[in-house]
Amino acid sequence: MSSMFRSCASAVLAGFALALTLATSAAAERITVFAAASLSNALTEIEAAFEADTGHDVAIAFAGSSALARQIEQGAPADIFISASPDWMDRVEDAGLIEDGTRVDLLGNSIVLIAYGAADPVVIGPGFDLADLLGQGRLAMALVDAVPAGIYGKAALQSLGVWNAVEPQVAQADNVRAALAFVATGAAPYGIVYATDAVAEDDVTVIGTFPAGSHPPIVYPVAGINGRTGEAALAFLDYLRGETARDAFEAEGFVMVGE
Repeated sequence: MSSMFRSCASAVLAGFALALTLATSAAAERITVFAAASLSNALTEIEAAFEADTGHDVAIAFAGSSALARQIEQGAPADIFISASPDWMDRVEDAGLIEDGTRVDLLGNSIVLIAYGAADPVVIGPGFDLADLLGQGRLAMALVDAVPAGIYGKAALQSLGVWNAVEPQVAQADNVRAALAFVATGAAPYGIVYATDAVAEDDVTVIGTFPAGSHPPIVYPVAGINGRTGEAALAFLDYLRGETARDAFEAEGFVMVGE
């Protein structure tokens, strides 16, 4: 009898485990996130933690905010958009593609001047002669009329009165991580990137930070896409403002907005 009892009990437990697995599988959802390239390191860590905590599957597409916004306008299947610029989020919202009540300002950042290898610091302010520093070298930047990092960088250089002098030497990249790679590989001796990007490369040195007043505030808004913000996407939006995400963002140098 005891042997039969154990067999029945094992069968019941096995059935329960299978039912639980099937229920969990059925509840799991796939979330597609379109995110600014500068968030790559932090979001990759947050993605893994969220998947482990919830069982949901997160797929993140990283690129320049401008490219992502245009893809969303054209019907790309994003559930969540995290932009490095309010302007590109505004464009998506103006097109009626943002789920009501989901948009919030998530992060803050700063832009810095980086150099290839070891380099001495410089003071970025009135009288800063960037053209003299560059010599015949190139200045790597994200697309200055489309990608937020490039737009902020150009605004800073214009406010310092040096843009016209250095514009012919600007090497533009599709996104800020590509601009970072130009400098990290020595293809360009200097570049302008987010402070959070600079920490991702051992082969670059931050030699100066652009004054906050020299460019518009750097804010990363996040929002759910209209008609695609289900329970799993809402859970991920909440997770982005939780302790685990905060630790990951702050470790990369981001500042949580509103804290």
